[in-house]
Amino acid sequence: MLLLALPGAALAEDLTFTLTNNSSYAVKSLFTSPADVDSWEEDVFADKYLPAGNYIEVTIGDGREQCVYDMKFVLEDDSEFIEPAVDLCELGEYTLTDAT
Repeated sequence: MLLLALPGAALAEDLTFTLTNNSSYAVKSLFTSPADVDSWEEDVFADKYLPAGNYIEVTIGDGREQCVYDMKFVLEDDSEFIEPAVDLCELGEYTLTDAT
């Protein structure tokens, strides 16, 4: 197998972080968007959900070299919470609480 490294060609890596749900509600959807984009990407959870008191590894595989994302959480009671401009590369994790 021959592997080529082309100058100037960089492969974007997926962004992975730990999401902890310390709120009183399950999270049924998580939408993300690079902070400089005005629309939400598809639901990161797809057909999963994150129960209260649990955590999950989340991967944003959008092919961008981006660290700062807006996040929109949809909870089991259909309420929504938006957290703007979170630097997920620096933090490596995010904890959702009732006070967030």
